[in-house]
Parts: sequence; structure tokens; C-alpha cells
Amino acid sequence: MRKTSCCSINRDHLAGKEKKTLLTLPINHTKMKHIENLVTLPGGEFIMGTDDAVGFNADGEGPARKVIVEPFAIDRYAATNQQFNEFVAETNYVTEAERYGWSFVFHMLVSDTVKKSVTQSVMGTPWWLVVEGASWKHPEGPDSSIADRMDHPVVHVSWNDALAYCRWSGKRLPTEAEWEYAARGGLEGKIYPWGDELLLAGEHQCNIWQGNFPVENTLEDGYLATAPVHSFQPNGYGLYNVVGNVWEWCSDWFSAQHLHEPTGNPAELSEGTAKVMKGGSYLCHHSYCNRYRVAARTQNTPDSSAGNIGFRCAVDLP
Repeated sequence: MRKTSCCSINRDHLAGKEKKTLLTLPINHTKMKHIENLVTLPGGEFIMGTDDAVGFNADGEGPARKVIVEPFAIDRYAATNQQFNEFVAETNYVTEAERYGWSFVFHMLVSDTVKKSVTQSVMGTPWWLVVEGASWKHPEGPDSSIADRMDHPVVHVSWNDALAYCRWSGKRLPTEAEWEYAARGGLEGKIYPWGDELLLAGEHQCNIWQGNFPVENTLEDGYLATAPVHSFQPNGYGLYNVVGNVWEWCSDWFSAQHLHEPTGNPAELSEGTAKVMKGGSYLCHHSYCNRYRVAARTQNTPDSSAGNIGFRCAVDLP
């Protein structure tokens, strides 16, 4: 039986909620944006996935398998509020959360005032509230702002929104194989980007939940919600926050089945119902959603958004 991710939620959980048609489409610029954030990686063969007992078999984490990726470049940080704001300012893009008029927000982040207007939560995961007016600009609802969080990862972005941003920036979403290769930072078969132990010298290395989920967070890592994208130490390739903080969209359609033989640049499915997300988020906790591991994965519908979903971009090399 697949154990549902406590920190992944999608719009299919609710019926009768429709979005407005997008009228303003983003411009596809040819000039690449924010090239200073890119890290060039040589590619090559690596072991993807895991056979470790800590993994979720139903998620398709295994089997551990040899995969080859071509050289590529990937952003060292997740896309930030500042960068997404630039995109919206140039294109007048309207996100799916804004067109639906609502998005999912974790209950402890919502003000008492906004909670009074909340009429829906998700059965089985009541910590997810349906908050009218929640969007990338108002992460916890209409009375919240990103003014002091411009260096935090943008959230409440669907896969479709992330793809639109990538097209504007001259980049693309990474494949799942590229994402995991980059997240491992050159380490072979390790649980985390820094090794097999969650803490190093007693210090937290990522932004996840500490305490009793979902009612008490002891804030031992310093954060209740998102952290700035440059928080904590980078992995061996110079990438920040590839586990914890926010889930990150990949380009692939989700499947729990994989080829067992070595394969180069694994072919993506041509269709599906959900897209791959990697890395876990600030809501992941070992007691329920131990998905802040490089091999961990989950899925979500392309139009879904929540306060813990973001993305980072990649590009092909000549």
C-alpha cells in the first residue's frame, strides 16, 4: 500500500472547483535569464533510485539502477519570488492558483482571520486548508505578502506555471534523472546530498519538520515554512536545498515502473496523469513522509499548487 505523502496534495482531492481561462500568455524569450545561477555538470553514469528499506516501494524508488545523463546545466537555487516577480512583470502571466482563486496552505501558517473564512480542508490530511486568495504573491492567503521573502523559493506554482516560467527564461525543467544526478552531488548511493546521517556534527542540513507532525514544530532547523534559497550548505555540485524546503517539479510524467538495464537519458513517458516531484519539503517528517532523500519521489497533477511546491530550471549544453 502506498503511504500518502503528508506534504503533497493535489486539486483532484476537491470536486467542483474550476479555474478561469488564461487569457494572457507568457512571451517565449530567446535570451536566457539568470545565467549566473547555472551550474554546469559533466553528466555520465550514476546509480539512480534505491533498494534501501527506508524507501517507499510503491512510489517507484527502486530498483536501484544504472542511468546515464548527458552533460547539462542546472540552477544552483530554486526559482525565487524575486525571479518569478520579474517573469510576471514582463509577461502579465496569471498562475493557475490565481485562476482557480485558491490554493492549499498548511494550517499552522494561516492567520486566525483567514481561518474564519476557510470552509474546506482535505479528508485524510486535514492540515491542508483550501485558502481563497492564496497564491505566489500571498502564500498564506490574502493577508500575507512576499515583501520580506523575495529570496525565498516561489510557491503555489503548478507544473504548468513552472513550465511557462522556464520558457520565458530560456530554460526548461530538469528530467527526474538529471535532478537526482545533480542532487546527489557526486556521492554514490547515499541517502542525503551530504551522506547517510541526517545531522552533521549536530547541525541540521535541510529545512524539514522537527517535533510532532502536524501540530508542533520545534523549529530546530530555524524555519516553520520556507527558508531562503541560499540557506544551509550546498551539496558537492554547489546546489542548495535539493532536499527539504520545497518540492521541485520535474519534466517527467510519473510512473512507478522503470527499466532494469542501464539506459542513457531515460525516455520520458509521452503521456500520464501526474508529474514527478522530487526533494520533499519543510513539512516532511520521518514519522510520516520520509521523502527528504535524494531517491525519494512523489507525484502531482500538472495544475496543482500548494505552499510547499516550487521548482528549479535546467538547460541543455551545446
